[in-house]
Amino acid sequence: MRRVVILVILVWLVSGVVAVTQRDDLKGAAADCDHISTVAATALAGPFNYTGAHPEVTC
Repeated sequence: MRRVVILVILVWLVSGVVAVTQRDDLKGAAADCDHISTVAATALAGPFNYTGAHPEVTC
């Protein structure tokens, strides 16, 4: 059971990181609070990014 939970969490986070790279969120922007928070929120949103979620965070 524990391995299944860990696997689900890893797949969730990997899908979020893939979404971040597909949106080019890691290229060319300044490393300010807004940008870093948006990248983190997109990564944590995981597969919801592919259902229309596009988290943007402002500080």
